[in-house]
Amino acid sequence: MPASPPPLERGRGLMSAKQARHGAIMELVREHRVASQDELRDLLLRRGFEVTQATVSRDVRELRLVKTPEPGGSARYTAPGSDDPTPALQRLLPTLFRSAEGAGQLLVVRTVTGGAQAVALAVDGEEWPEVLGTLAGDDTILVICRDAAGVEVVGRRVRSFAGRTD
Repeated sequence: MPASPPPLERGRGLMSAKQARHGAIMELVREHRVASQDELRDLLLRRGFEVTQATVSRDVRELRLVKTPEPGGSARYTAPGSDDPTPALQRLLPTLFRSAEGAGQLLVVRTVTGGAQAVALAVDGEEWPEVLGTLAGDDTILVICRDAAGVEVVGRRVRSFAGRTD
């Protein structure tokens, strides 16, 4: 029986299997239009990473990959902090935004189908002092603000980034 390779060690200059897999995933989503976790799993297998669906799902969550809609109705996984220097929210809102309406301390932002997760992640990334947090569905985001004045400020910002003046 052939000798098994030595285990990867943390902290000794060698990369852990998880770190190597995460690096490969980031390369794959930059180099390919990865539309599903099954597709990502297949691409990983071609690179020598045999992983389960649960592992891919966990990696997607840990790497904060989001499925971003594209023209024509398709979608692909993207990583936060791409090479584009434009802040994520300003890149996403012009194509994904549908509407924003507030009530009390809550702002409901509607997006195209599949766009809510990416937009909510970008709103969270802005770290606006008026925002306590977000909850995202498929096409709707609940933005929870500290007060009603924050709802007005955030609503105006979001509409402005989307190119809407209404």
